[in-house]
Amino acid sequence: MLSRISRSLGTVGSRCISTSQPLLVQKLAVRDALNMAMDEAITQDETAFVMGEEVAQYDGAYKVTRGLWRKHGDKRVIDMPITEMGFAGFAVGAGLNGLRPICEFMTFNFALQAIDHIVNSAAKSHYMSAGVMKCPITFRGPNGPASGVGAQHSQCFASWYGSVPGLKVVSPYSAEDAKGLLKACIMDPNPSVCLENEIMYGTTFDMSDEAMDPNFQIPLGKAKIEREGTHCTIVAHSIGVQTALTAAEELAGLGVECEVVNLRSIRPLDMNTVTQSVMKTNNLVTVEYGWPFGGVGSEIIAGIIEGPAFNYLDSGPLRCTGADIPVPYAKSLEELTFPKESNVVNSVKKVLGI
Repeated sequence: MLSRISRSLGTVGSRCISTSQPLLVQKLAVRDALNMAMDEAITQDETAFVMGEEVAQYDGAYKVTRGLWRKHGDKRVIDMPITEMGFAGFAVGAGLNGLRPICEFMTFNFALQAIDHIVNSAAKSHYMSAGVMKCPITFRGPNGPASGVGAQHSQCFASWYGSVPGLKVVSPYSAEDAKGLLKACIMDPNPSVCLENEIMYGTTFDMSDEAMDPNFQIPLGKAKIEREGTHCTIVAHSIGVQTALTAAEELAGLGVECEVVNLRSIRPLDMNTVTQSVMKTNNLVTVEYGWPFGGVGSEIIAGIIEGPAFNYLDSGPLRCTGADIPVPYAKSLEELTFPKESNVVNSVKKVLGI
């Protein structure tokens, strides 16, 4: 079990969350920001608890739950057997009975075993009970491609869960995103899905003083302008934001200033921020690591074409996505499967006609 998906730990050189003294720095790795959000939630709400495979004594396969079991004990941080269908059902039942479970999937690929509990029970119970039954549960874990894990462990579920009424879905990029969005999901009365990225776990970001506050939350459904620009809007989420920002820097050297929008939330989707940006830049490129068919980028482009920004477009919007294939295991092929900075740069050049 320990070898099931226990990779990326070579980047654990990130700062660990101490369970005995407060954090005194303003830099934080994504995994530690997630840890902080759960620690705060468990401390502040006696109904909140973490559950999943190896989340307790082993500190989590990716060390996201490091130290929580030693601090909060067996009743608040619970190791589960290798049966996603079983423990996801347990979590949904707990949520429907007034508790606030934080259910970790070692990767969201394994959540396919529990899809009925997530979609048919958690997401629909509030509506089908006419508002009587609430299920404040948070499903979280790494989503999207990792590195060298093959087709069955390299898919992005953003558009999958984003299409389900009754679920709130977030896809954080930075450490501040991770802490604020996960905390908001945990404290929300509705079922939510926090789609983290394994590759980003060890990446360290600056944290604002506001984000270090124990009560800090990021409102669900509110995007963030990561970079101001006037020539083209680039919309992305999760690790795609990093790709978009790198491409924007390269384009700036050519005199092209791109505005990068970090969606942060997939459902609800902040189309207002995207619309205002497109009305300013008159061009649009979307970036995601998921498949093109029915993707998040497709939804964004549809919203722009159907909305008031359509008449502001100077060119047809373009999507930069993962390839429309199962992800190859071979490294040389895997590297060609996901969008690179060069793909984004070429797409922006195309919409600008340069």
